[in-house]
Amino acid sequence: MNILKVFFLLLSMSLIGFSCAKNDVNSNSVELTGVIEEQGITTYQYGTHTLSGVALRSNTVNLDEYVDKKVTIIGHKVEGYPVDGGPDFIEVDEIK
Repeated sequence: MNILKVFFLLLSMSLIGFSCAKNDVNSNSVELTGVIEEQGITTYQYGTHTLSGVALRSNTVNLDEYVDKKVTIIGHKVEGYPVDGGPDFIEVDEIK
C-alpha cells in the first residue's frame, strides 16, 4: 500500500514538473536591453519605436518618454509577426 502511495506521489510530481517546464518553453515573454528609438518610415509598417532591431508598441507604457535612453523592456511577442521581411514585434508591458 505504501509503495502505491509513493508511486502516485512521484507520478503526480513528475506531471506537474513537466507541465511547468512546457509552459516556460512556449512562453512568448521577452526581456531586452538597449536604446529605444523612434520608428520612422519602414517597409514593414508596424510598431512605433525600435530597440536593438526589434519593433515595439505599448498600450501601458509611453515609449516616447524613453527615446534615446538605455532601458530594459519586458514584454511579449505579438502573434503573427514578423511580416513583410520586418523584425520581431514586441508589446512592451514594463520598462526597468
